[in-house]
Amino acid sequence: MAAQTKKAFALRLDPAVHAAVERLAAAELRSANAQIEMLLREALDARGCPVTPGSKPPRRGRPPKS
Repeated sequence: MAAQTKKAFALRLDPAVHAAVERLAAAELRSANAQIEMLLREALDARGCPVTPGSKPPRRGRPPKS
């Protein structure tokens, strides 16, 4: 099985928000990227939409012929 990849995309942030994320990340010994991902997971969980670890993305395209 192939290693799970992460989705890459551009994210535009207010410079003050980015600076706050970087400070928090440094205090918790994480990268800014890992900190943003953790904050997003916490926010999703707080809103009742938890992210299950290792969940597979939905399959696309036609099913294989049997």
